[in-house]
Amino acid sequence: MINHAITTITTYLLILLAVAFFTLLERKALGYFQIRKGPNKVGFIGIPQPLADALKLFVKEWPMPASSNYLPFIITPSIMLILALSMWQLFPALKSSSHMVLGILLFLCISSLNVYTTLMAGWSANSKYALLGAIRAMAQTISYEVTMTLIIMFFLFISMKLDIVSVRLTSLMFPMALLLLPFSVMLTVVILAETNRTPFDFAEGESELVSGFNIEYGGAGFAFLFMAEYSNILMMSLISSCLLTGTLLISILFMVIFLWARATLPRYRYDLLMAMAWKSFLPVSLATLLALAPLMFLVYTGSMHLYSCLPSSKTNLWPV
Repeated sequence: MINHAITTITTYLLILLAVAFFTLLERKALGYFQIRKGPNKVGFIGIPQPLADALKLFVKEWPMPASSNYLPFIITPSIMLILALSMWQLFPALKSSSHMVLGILLFLCISSLNVYTTLMAGWSANSKYALLGAIRAMAQTISYEVTMTLIIMFFLFISMKLDIVSVRLTSLMFPMALLLLPFSVMLTVVILAETNRTPFDFAEGESELVSGFNIEYGGAGFAFLFMAEYSNILMMSLISSCLLTGTLLISILFMVIFLWARATLPRYRYDLLMAMAWKSFLPVSLATLLALAPLMFLVYTGSMHLYSCLPSSKTNLWPV
């Protein structure tokens, strides 16, 4: 029990450290995209910059709007960070001693709870900008979560498992990105929308909402929201790489896609975003799933029947 607690705490600290330096990578990448160097004043080529940013945020005063709902406003950033870190219990290490049989279901449940924390953050601030940004994020996340669930079901049908490690092993034997290439592209778009990232960052539309649902947060509260957002980005990249190729190094490619999209793509129109979810992605994924499910059921039952007919399935061939 003590070893498990130490391992969990160490994992969380390493995740937060990875989040910190991923922000440095993002700022450096955006700088070079815009033909500048990015952060380079703090320490050697700006490497300690994330630590300086964290120190600045945690020593700053946490402003409290007079008209806000005090308790929800205070606890929402912590709940959002706890949910983001709890998903890392699903890390698909092949030699892990604790594999969750229904890990994909846990991932879908925790990711769906992020809607409530975003709505609570916008509502509790009692600001029209924060509330409008939260409503946008809630509608966007719910819309694309339906499509994300259907796309994930394609990969689950192939592996016939809900354990993320088993899905990863299936993808290692045969990269499912090659078999389901259109859905691989759709999954990439969906994770951008799920994490409210460019070009789908409507919850934080600076041009019309100043900063969206987190406009009233500052200091440690803003730092918690920031860390939760980037932790979700890293986790979504990891899950996508496990589903598509089974190789964890491919998650770096998805992280680069997040940065590349922010540097190059303009913000999408909100009505077009919702139309793409309900009129394009959802019908295509649902129709394909309905067509694929009976086929995969027949293949699975046929393989089970073939296995039952083998002599080794009826007789113990191993010596005692």
